[in-house]
Amino acid sequence: MHPFYRLIGLLCLGFLVAQSSPESSAQNAAQSTVLKRDTIRVSLDSAVQLALESSPEIHASVAKRDFAGARLNYARAFRFLAEFEATSAHSTSPGLKNIDGVPTDALYLDPDVRNDWDNLSFFNRIDIKLTQPLFTWGEISGNVNAARHGVTYEEESVRSSGLEVTLRTGQLYYGLLLTKALSTLALSAQDIVSRAIVEIDSQIEEGASDVDDADLFQVRIAEQEVRRRVIEVEQNMHTLRSALARQMMLPEGTVPDPGDRFLSVAPFVLEDLSHYQEMAMANRPEMGQAVAGLAATRSLVDVARSDYYPKLFAVVTSRFSSAPNRYRQRNPYIGDAFLSRGLEAGIGFRQKLNFAQTSAKVEQARSQAAEVRFLGEAAQQLVLFEVEEAYRNVIIARSAVDTSDEALLLSKEWLQFEEINFDLDVGDTENLVRAVQFNLELQAGQNQAVHDYNVAVLKLLNSTGMLTQTIQSGTFVE
Repeated sequence: MHPFYRLIGLLCLGFLVAQSSPESSAQNAAQSTVLKRDTIRVSLDSAVQLALESSPEIHASVAKRDFAGARLNYARAFRFLAEFEATSAHSTSPGLKNIDGVPTDALYLDPDVRNDWDNLSFFNRIDIKLTQPLFTWGEISGNVNAARHGVTYEEESVRSSGLEVTLRTGQLYYGLLLTKALSTLALSAQDIVSRAIVEIDSQIEEGASDVDDADLFQVRIAEQEVRRRVIEVEQNMHTLRSALARQMMLPEGTVPDPGDRFLSVAPFVLEDLSHYQEMAMANRPEMGQAVAGLAATRSLVDVARSDYYPKLFAVVTSRFSSAPNRYRQRNPYIGDAFLSRGLEAGIGFRQKLNFAQTSAKVEQARSQAAEVRFLGEAAQQLVLFEVEEAYRNVIIARSAVDTSDEALLLSKEWLQFEEINFDLDVGDTENLVRAVQFNLELQAGQNQAVHDYNVAVLKLLNSTGMLTQTIQSGTFVE
């Protein structure tokens, strides 16, 4: 078979490679060449593990969860010593004049005793108040329950962030494997073009009648197109590596490399749709958040309703004030604000009397609980739809893999048939060119189909809320 006719089939490769480039958020980033100062070998599970450990998104969710935990501790602290504070005051106090000959503990009996503002001294006062709730009609317990469910809600948010990071990392990883496969195909085409140019030059020099300079110009034009596509694929690979490295928070200059791993169909056994929907209802973070949010808002209804009833408290107050230039008067009916001490303890009730405001607060809390309940029902339907959509996409992607495998096998048989006929001088040149063209297209299409299937499986597991757990457990094999 003449090498020039083999080359004609490669002219479609540039378009083919461009159409088969993986779609990912990394292609929207600025393309830059990564200096390979250091390379780290990664698999799917190791890439996911590094991404989960270093993701700022997950760390931010963990911080919100810790904040919710602190809020729970704050709510619990109101069970004991809801109010325990000390207030001090420091100033100056006047002395006394006209006290000669008057007993210091009976100065209040002498009407001539006056404050002496020319004789100032330090004045100190401290007030201590302790309030212990005894019965609050569910106010404290309601706040504690709401805060506890708030922690659960944020824990589900951490899981949700982990799923997002896992899915994004998996997509980048499989995108890198796809560009690696396409790069190999493009480099092979470039090599074939180069060898074809040499062969055509040789044929022209030998004076072959079926080859002329026009053929050589066409091949050289094709060579430039193939070169452009090779560069494009290489830059896409650099971009994907950079995106995966940043997802894994690798040090600057360190690039991930799948090593000798190649793109292959993930050995995944598809179960019934109901199986995945049940998994989603039990494991999706949105479902956990819906349950926790509803429980929290219902607890807040109890908190608002508690204001209708009197709340029982034990209260202890103590005060102490001192001034060195004053004298204590021990009469129980006489007091000196600059020199006193006292202790009060008892039980009391606190009742809010603005019942209209209380009623409005209860209605607000009930409305919020109803909103959360309806949002939870909507989330449930959305989750079920997402699972079904992902499930059917897996079926479609698997069908594409099977048909592409079969088509590639037929293409190889066709190409072999046309090559034999051409060697026997009974074949048709146009058919041979078409066979080469289809074979190249189907090789790239097969890689794309395998990539799409693996990503579809990732999305299905993600829709059930089990993607991170499945990869970390090692049950998902590349």
